Amino acid sequence: MRGAVLVAIAASIGNLLQGWDNATIAGSILYIKKEFKLDSEPTIEGLIVAMSLIGATIITTFSGPVSDWVGRRPMLIISSILYFLSGLVMLWSPNVYVLLLARLIDGFGIGLAVTLIPVYISETAPPEIRGSLNTLPQFSGSGGMFISYCMVFAMSLMVNTNWRVMLGVLSIPSLLYFALTIFFLPESPRWLVSKGRMVEAKQVLQRLRGREDVSGEMALLVEGLGVGGETSIEEYIIGPANELTDDRGATADKDRITLYGPEEGLSWVARPVKGQSSLALVSRRGSIENQRSVPLMDPLVTLFGSVHEKLPEMGSMRSTLFPNFGSMFSVADQQHKTEQWDEESLQQEGEGYASDAGGGDSDDNLQSPLLSRQTTNVEVKDIGQQHGSIMSMRRNSSLMQNGGEAVSSMGIGGGWQLAWKWSEREGADGKKEGGFKRIYLHQEGIPGSRRGSLVSLPGVDIPEEGEFVQAAALVSQPALFYKELMDQDPVGPAMVHPSEAAAKGPNWQDLFEPGVRHALLVGVGIQILQQFAGINGVLYYTPQILEQAGVEVLLANIGIGSASASILISALTTLLMLPSIGLAMRLMDISGRRFLLLSTIPVLISSLVVLVVANLVDMGTVVHAVLSTVSVVIYFCCFVMGFGPIPNILCAEIFPTRVRGVCIAICALTFWIGDIIVTYTLPVMLNSIGLAGVFGIYAVVCTIALVFVFLKVPETKGMPLEVITEFFAVGAKQAAID
Repeated sequence: MRGAVLVAIAASIGNLLQGWDNATIAGSILYIKKEFKLDSEPTIEGLIVAMSLIGATIITTFSGPVSDWVGRRPMLIISSILYFLSGLVMLWSPNVYVLLLARLIDGFGIGLAVTLIPVYISETAPPEIRGSLNTLPQFSGSGGMFISYCMVFAMSLMVNTNWRVMLGVLSIPSLLYFALTIFFLPESPRWLVSKGRMVEAKQVLQRLRGREDVSGEMALLVEGLGVGGETSIEEYIIGPANELTDDRGATADKDRITLYGPEEGLSWVARPVKGQSSLALVSRRGSIENQRSVPLMDPLVTLFGSVHEKLPEMGSMRSTLFPNFGSMFSVADQQHKTEQWDEESLQQEGEGYASDAGGGDSDDNLQSPLLSRQTTNVEVKDIGQQHGSIMSMRRNSSLMQNGGEAVSSMGIGGGWQLAWKWSEREGADGKKEGGFKRIYLHQEGIPGSRRGSLVSLPGVDIPEEGEFVQAAALVSQPALFYKELMDQDPVGPAMVHPSEAAAKGPNWQDLFEPGVRHALLVGVGIQILQQFAGINGVLYYTPQILEQAGVEVLLANIGIGSASASILISALTTLLMLPSIGLAMRLMDISGRRFLLLSTIPVLISSLVVLVVANLVDMGTVVHAVLSTVSVVIYFCCFVMGFGPIPNILCAEIFPTRVRGVCIAICALTFWIGDIIVTYTLPVMLNSIGLAGVFGIYAVVCTIALVFVFLKVPETKGMPLEVITEFFAVGAKQAAID
């Protein structure tokens, strides 16, 4: 996974520049106030700081839709150019008005970086380490702040401190960022797939994953083009064909799906079991025990929680779905594939799916069948007679139902598998009807050799020495399936090209799909609460806050003035953040996003309460300074472990590919509007109600945030993006029923 890690590190340089800018303006504003005599004009002072936020807000309003149109990478290139130009203008700045213009340009660059870098990393990272890699922007931002504070502190010790140089130095690291975006960063493979550019997407994925076979993930990316649709949760019991029996005889044959292993004569049977899956129970009942005790708990939270509590962790992208079953679902190690999922192999085997609907002239059009470009090939008897060779799948590792249903499975990361199911049956009028379904599979429970959790299933007899597993399945219509084409005698199950699906682009009506609407509620809600917890206001004005708290008494004995002392304390604070973020990176994909939020927000509340008490009770100058400084440090360290990176991580994960840019723009717009309000009003609040009042308000907001996270924010660790959006669709449906 080295390729994905290096790309994420390079992309996060944009956040380093944001942190750099935050620190330089926080330090230089002390000297800008003196030169432009702003001590009596807190409004202008606040505007200088907030102008970059205004710029970020303006550009965010269209950055998402434009990135859906032109791509993620071009927008990051533009961001680096804007950073560079703003640094040059700030270095010049003959008056306050030019400085305001420079801060506006700087805000344009910040807005693009902060909005799109989490999206870019989410779309390029494997599910198993996506949370860790998406914490990199927080780490880079804090690292940039530390480097910048050190520079500002060194310059503050000079006789003639030049704030223009402090701000203008930003142009130097922005050149590095520009070079990386031009020469190193690839385009997002999910965006390429959304535009039907399959060959480029495949090449990027091969580079990111460090292997040739990326067919399973390519198929997953195509499935991510869908928005909305009906999704059901089912359960399959899977075991050796000669051991998984029941007392219903031949009547059950049509319900069985036969799974063929790599060895000749070795096979397994998968049988749907209605109503027994822990996921299915949560989906239908919504609340079960948890929600009975917490009436306001969102069914979505319980549904996601059941994945992580009931289902085992399954390792990396290369792991098989069912370890006890050898390479039945192997996606990486069994053979060297000769068939590739692009137009270069269209004519292999003499038969292939070529849709008339996709525009066959484009080199990038995906014209070969989704199912035939993986390790699984089997001869499909009933289907082949009606539709030709829909799935020319190999005998090893395939699934075929005796009653005329075939399934092909692919690993997609996080222990999940992607499969399709094509079934044919006679309708009421005697005509044959076809049904094409996509299945996301995840092993449920622990593989065993005895009766285990299946003992309670009616009509199923598990032998004493038999092996079996349970698999929970999300079943829905594929992204490329169009019911209108069923009457046109389709050649295969992939009814249209991805290029045609992509040509439709984002549809504003998609925002009103229940799953998308539900995700927007979570994303916008957590962004609002993050901003009104006050972190950006505190960061921008940390030197002044600490100066007002009396930190100069801690450093006065060594000859450091109050301004330099507050900047030094800020530098040490950001330095302490880095180990905290490193710990968060380690835990993000182990403990999870929700766990970190629920663990760190109470500490935020406690540190804010201590700040309030320290500023209300007369404890002496030194005690007051120590308590204030320690509380601010704890607040920052806990914030960057949870409430700092996680809102952006979640927002980059929970939206479908086709509307991700638009939805991210909505969430980011909320972020920046809240940021402007907090930052612009902080100087006024400090003058009117003091530190105690400010931190008291923040403590109340953090308490509200804790309740919101507990009731509404699900756990998304280790799940492919497309599976997450499918769960939101199921959860939204359940919430509507309840």
